[in-house]
Amino acid sequence: MSATPPPADRSLQVSLPSSLESYHGFIQSILEHLEELSWKTSDLFAIHMALEESISNAIRHGNKEDPAKRVAIDCEISSVRFWIRVCDEGAGFDPKAVPDCCDPDRLEVPGGRGLALMQAYMSRMEYNDRGNCLTMEKSLSGGSPSACRCD
Repeated sequence: MSATPPPADRSLQVSLPSSLESYHGFIQSILEHLEELSWKTSDLFAIHMALEESISNAIRHGNKEDPAKRVAIDCEISSVRFWIRVCDEGAGFDPKAVPDCCDPDRLEVPGGRGLALMQAYMSRMEYNDRGNCLTMEKSLSGGSPSACRCD
């Protein structure tokens, strides 16, 4: 049974420069809007963490902090659903090839936990085939969240 998602209260499309200082205002505006829609603190924390990880990964690993490259973001927000697509201009990667951060041999290794955290905190998370576009969703509805699409 597929539930039709509620309409977005707000839709955003932004293009951010590949600078680790460029995205903090964007994240703050998203969190403020979700607060206005009465999202709980725990859900705001989850979304904040997922936004920090996904955008900084796109800048750092995807675009290699190349100032000539951008990070494209599409976002939809409602009182029960947060959906975002973060795309970089990099070559992409295979998320299945990322080592398991919970493997006993990797517990002391710094870094490498962002993908696992995003997966744990979001309702859905998918990469496109190329691996340079991440789509995530946090759904507060009791039913199944709508399927994520990656182009």
